Amino acid sequence: MANITRNGLLIILSSPSGAGKTTLSRRLLEADPNVAFSISATTRPPRPGEEEGVHYYFKEPQEFARMAAEGEMLEHAEVFGHHYGSPRLPVEAAVNEGRDILFDVDWQGGQQIKNSALGNQSVSIFILPPSIAALAARLKARGQDTAEVIGFRMKKSRDEISHWDSYDYVLVNEDLATCESELKAIIRAERLRREHSKAALNTFVQGLNAEFERGLA
Repeated sequence: MANITRNGLLIILSSPSGAGKTTLSRRLLEADPNVAFSISATTRPPRPGEEEGVHYYFKEPQEFARMAAEGEMLEHAEVFGHHYGSPRLPVEAAVNEGRDILFDVDWQGGQQIKNSALGNQSVSIFILPPSIAALAARLKARGQDTAEVIGFRMKKSRDEISHWDSYDYVLVNEDLATCESELKAIIRAERLRREHSKAALNTFVQGLNAEFERGLA
């Protein structure tokens, strides 16, 4: 069987808090060794136990600003006084080697990635909850947040859900196992898209045509 090499994918996964994005990301990373999680850069100082290039790329504010200004960030944003972003060069190297990179970002981050230099290699997937009542119940069941924080997350969810139609695929996470299966099916299909293997396919088809020529000679 022919071994057709391909470029890697930038897998953009978004959802309102509590819709299951984190669990789906973890399951995908555990099940598929060809998918790696994007390591972000940040201007905040390292916390105990965090390692450079493993948990984050730690940058001084001036260096981060330079990278953002010169197009070295696929996406970036300010969160609670610190800057976070996705450095382009390590992602570009992975994509060129045929490895897929998973991004856990919001709508704005996803749009920045899609509009970046690597945007043609991206596939965006939005995860919806089966209902708003189910979303609220999941947030409460986690037991991680105060009622005030849950209220803030629910208010933010409405804005996040409003951008569902800007994504390539939309999944409703009513049953986690079913949603996981659908997510993996999307990635399998995207890996087979012609544009992700165009250079290798061109070479392969040239070889087929050369066989025709030899046969006709």
